[in-house]
Amino acid sequence: MLSFLNDISLIRYLIVWRVNSSLAFLGRYPSLDLSRVVGAIIAKRLPTRERKPWQKALEPLGKNTGPGGRQKQPGKIPETSWPIESVLFTYPGKKSYGRDELIFWELKLFGKHADHGLFLELILPAMEEAGYTSDPERNRRNRLWGKFDICHIYAARGNRWEPLVTDGRLNLRYQASPSQWMEDLSLTSKSRFKNLTWLTPFKFRDEAVKIPTLSSILDELSFRIDQLIKGQSKRAGNILSSEEGKAFQEAYKKAASVPITREAIRSVPKTWPGRWIGRQQFSSIPRTVIPYLEIASIIHIGKQTHFGCGTFVVS
Repeated sequence: MLSFLNDISLIRYLIVWRVNSSLAFLGRYPSLDLSRVVGAIIAKRLPTRERKPWQKALEPLGKNTGPGGRQKQPGKIPETSWPIESVLFTYPGKKSYGRDELIFWELKLFGKHADHGLFLELILPAMEEAGYTSDPERNRRNRLWGKFDICHIYAARGNRWEPLVTDGRLNLRYQASPSQWMEDLSLTSKSRFKNLTWLTPFKFRDEAVKIPTLSSILDELSFRIDQLIKGQSKRAGNILSSEEGKAFQEAYKKAASVPITREAIRSVPKTWPGRWIGRQQFSSIPRTVIPYLEIASIIHIGKQTHFGCGTFVVS
């Protein structure tokens, strides 16, 4: 296990909603609606002083959308996020759902906000309200809001998902910790990988990067870790042990030498966050690089990670 992971506080929730209407449409990029609608409900429930940071964070999204969450005009999605370090990652799926169909997404809470009490007291009640809301601003015809029940919620412990809510019933005895995400986390594989598929759009700090190399992905991972580990070193490499530092440098050298053999990267619509999405193929991904790629896929890399940008699978 990479010991620097001990400095990353994270709780991952897998959330399953069941549609209770004959028809429900998701937005073109569901995480945007999730952030806007659930965030607005959270803000409404907070005392005035605590509400202001949420309203300020959500204001750019409000300006960008009209009734029912429709984007007013094509343009850049604002670089905004909730005032808590979080990722809203909706699993790839359909845009329309019928009664009893399931919608899957992950909520990831980082740092001091990786707090199970915060989830239970603030976020879960807001999700419940989003499921039954009759607010005409949200409860538009055939839109998802007001038309679902919370079916199941799980919390990650390593590679396993443990039940928190089962068939709508909350287990109040369950306590998710900000370190259990890495318990027995398997980061290695005996299989050989060469394909990398972006599940969500990515936009790196250097926005000109359209086809990421393995080394540029590791660069973004290093920067992301720096962001998450507050008040420590300016570079992630400085928090590695001597042995881990050598291992990372060796993996980085191998990554830099791996050519891209094929790619099918395309730009995303202007109504989406991020910039590029698609697949790419390498000659072969070194096994020593795989653990770092796995971490990158969990914590997300690049810009607009709040909306789920910057995650992928290798195969």
